[in-house]
Amino acid sequence: MTTTGTDAYEAIRAHHRALGDGLTERANAVFRAAVDSRPHEPAVADFVAYVGEEILPHAAAEEKTIYPAVVAHTHLGNLIGEMITEHAALSMSAARLTTLTGAVAAADQAQEIAALFAAHAAKENDVLLPALIADGTVDLAELLGQMHHNLEPAAPASEGNGADPQAAVLTLLLQATGALARAGAADLACRIAASAWAEIHETRPDLATKVTTALHGLTRRVDSAAPDEAAHHCDCGHDAADPELDVRELRPAQRHVAIFDAYIALAPGTGFVLVNDHDPKPLRYQFEAEHAREFTWDALESGPEVWRVRIGRPHGVAGNASDEEPDLDVRQVAHFRRHDLIFTAYRALQPGRGFVLVNDHDPKPLRYQFEAQYAGEYSWDYLEAGPKVWRVRVGRALA
Repeated sequence: MTTTGTDAYEAIRAHHRALGDGLTERANAVFRAAVDSRPHEPAVADFVAYVGEEILPHAAAEEKTIYPAVVAHTHLGNLIGEMITEHAALSMSAARLTTLTGAVAAADQAQEIAALFAAHAAKENDVLLPALIADGTVDLAELLGQMHHNLEPAAPASEGNGADPQAAVLTLLLQATGALARAGAADLACRIAASAWAEIHETRPDLATKVTTALHGLTRRVDSAAPDEAAHHCDCGHDAADPELDVRELRPAQRHVAIFDAYIALAPGTGFVLVNDHDPKPLRYQFEAEHAREFTWDALESGPEVWRVRIGRPHGVAGNASDEEPDLDVRQVAHFRRHDLIFTAYRALQPGRGFVLVNDHDPKPLRYQFEAQYAGEYSWDYLEAGPKVWRVRVGRALA
């Protein structure tokens, strides 16, 4: 049976309705816990997990399929920027929810997120999708198929009956860490979860995202500011010339990529200042798991609106053994977000350092933007020029 544009439109509307109902149900669970003076943390964890596992992947799929079609075939291109901003707001609001300690404040935040998604989905249902159908040249059914493809989970580690043993084991592990945290061993739970993340984040980024989401919930139960605080204090002082890495406008998954790329690019004795909109405790545990005794962590500002942390590489701790510069592969990042991620990574570079941008087209437009904003301050060297992959070394000039 052939799927028509109208069928696809109704299917997308139905999915939006299901997502909205799921958010509302979970927001109400947080509210009921607050009203009944019951522990609200489990409901918050369920709400945040739903945003990370259902809402944000759906948003990313839209940015790769529906939104480019709107820009190309309608007069509503300006509205797309607003829609992408709302995606970022959903992500940041969910991250902020994990930092709230009061039940009433958490309930209010959850209700706000559900309301934002409802209004956002209404614009897609009532404005964007009808415009695509009216254009007549857009195959909405094909776009829906592309969205489903983008939402498919990564291939399981084993073949056969379609089971994913890594995902099953990880689910059990996260359940165990949750039990540990509730039993008063939250720090140990966070360390175990972060170690799991370190093992899988390169090979199974889909599962790593779930661990990061779980870490945000687990760290709320940790009493201390961070693990092994004294062992990672930098005695070199904060250099006012340290570049800032402001990740507040990036989605959570992109934040960690930018932060770790910036760290890998550091020379011994240097650092950068991370600027975030919530306490980056989960990131601290991930650094512990991935770079134990190889980094410094100094809190410069601790909320309530902005957190600033200097992350450094101590003297005597070498970077990559081969001194290679990190790749910044943006091919899987939505087109509308690529330039923000690239400029964020550039601003975190130390003078004389760089990264290798990996892209699926010639980044000429980006070159013009660098020239307009950083003329004389950057270098641009093609390492590979298509036809399928472009690799460009982007560097910060020596001061």
